[in-house]
Amino acid sequence: MSNLVKALIGLSALAFVLAVVTHFVGPILGTEAEAYSRASTNLVLLAIALVLTFGDRARAGRSL
Repeated sequence: MSNLVKALIGLSALAFVLAVVTHFVGPILGTEAEAYSRASTNLVLLAIALVLTFGDRARAGRSL
C-alpha cells in the first residue's frame, strides 16, 4: 500500500509541475493548466483516502 501512495503523490507532483509550466507556456497537448491542477488535487486526495483507510490496518498487522 505504501508504494501505491508514494506513486500517487509522485504523479500528483508531476501534474502540479505541468500545471505551473502550462500556466506560463500555454496549453500542452491542448490541455489547460486547470486540468493538471485538478488532476494533482484528485491524486493527493486518493492518496490521503488510502492512508486513512488502510494505514492503521497495515501497522496493526505487522505488530502482531
